[in-house]
Amino acid sequence: MTAKATVVAPANIAFIKYWGTQDWDQTLPFNPSISMTLRECVTRTTVELIERSEGDSVLLRTAEGSLEPAAEAFRQRLEPHLDRLRRWAGEEVAFRVATENSFPMGAGMASSASGFAALTLAVVAALGKQTSGEEASVLARLSGSGSASRSVLGGYVRWPAGEEPGEEHAVQLASADHWDLRDVVAVLQEQAKEVSSREGHERAPSSPYFEPRQKLLPDRLETVTQAILARDFSSLAQTVEEEAIDLHLIAMSSHPPIFYWRPGTLEVLAAIRLLRQDGVEVCATMDAGANVHMICTPDSEAAVAEVVGAITEVGYLIYDGVGQGPRTIEEHLV
Repeated sequence: MTAKATVVAPANIAFIKYWGTQDWDQTLPFNPSISMTLRECVTRTTVELIERSEGDSVLLRTAEGSLEPAAEAFRQRLEPHLDRLRRWAGEEVAFRVATENSFPMGAGMASSASGFAALTLAVVAALGKQTSGEEASVLARLSGSGSASRSVLGGYVRWPAGEEPGEEHAVQLASADHWDLRDVVAVLQEQAKEVSSREGHERAPSSPYFEPRQKLLPDRLETVTQAILARDFSSLAQTVEEEAIDLHLIAMSSHPPIFYWRPGTLEVLAAIRLLRQDGVEVCATMDAGANVHMICTPDSEAAVAEVVGAITEVGYLIYDGVGQGPRTIEEHLV
């Protein structure tokens, strides 16, 4: 049994945030979300079919560059999804999985989204199965990483949150070619955060600001949708920053509170506000972590990098932008 497939899947950065899960069995959020699929922050995963009697094995690329058996906590996140995919395919096989990231894992940069999207698509390909984009989105979502449902698609993506039956999958609002936006990421923290995104989702409804944000979301969703379609950066920027602040406001006021920011996070946010006052087309957003994504137009990218790169607490910058989505490659990890 030698079937093998390798998929490179990207992370995404949410403009309208997924923060709070109402159904963990189906990984369904409280509200729809909208994201931009990235191109440089990616996970590469190879899946090889092996005899069921051998059992699953999971290898992870270390910081030193070697592939080593993954820690037990990492394996425990993957195993239920591998079982789910086996049931979906009706196959009694085991999987040898090898995976690596091009960016920090567990640091609030959507590594679970890229990781589970890559794993899902690589398993499907190794099994020789065919799926639609909608089915792939659902399979990735069921991993427990809701954002993975968006990472199976390129460009600008909306996840409707299952408001109506049959709407549990993500859909593309616009292709990557529609609007060339850049994402300069200020990396302030590489190590895994102390409170996981899953725990943050569970605590979110305990915040007194959770319900007020839900009431604001229909207008925000419409504003971001129309801004993307019209390539209206000014309209996009204001709402993107409101959403980023609200996610962290809810995290800080949940029970118990969660503080993802670092002092450098505030420095970067202040620098971005000053740049925008000077006419630079840029806005800042963050997922559940200290690192800051600076969304900007191509003409603004150099100015943003120069100013933010000079901030002492910024370890380094990642130059990213809107991407085409996952791809299958022949360069296997094992």
